[in-house]
Amino acid sequence: MQDLEKNPNNVRFEVLKNLLEDYGYTSYNKGSSHFQFRKAGCPLITLPFNRPMKPIYVKMVIKAIKESQ
Repeated sequence: MQDLEKNPNNVRFEVLKNLLEDYGYTSYNKGSSHFQFRKAGCPLITLPFNRPMKPIYVKMVIKAIKESQ
């Protein structure tokens, strides 16, 4: 996660998905281009399935993980 904080550019969707799942989030996709990640007691996170991910989404995921701990 520290590497992502230092360089939030050119991050693949799969990296963020795996990171969120490692921290207890569950992913949902109902056939659209966006995935939702849910964890009890935490705000919903919605990410587009893009490659590479925009840095704003990487920062949003890092912030959500830090707040959930």
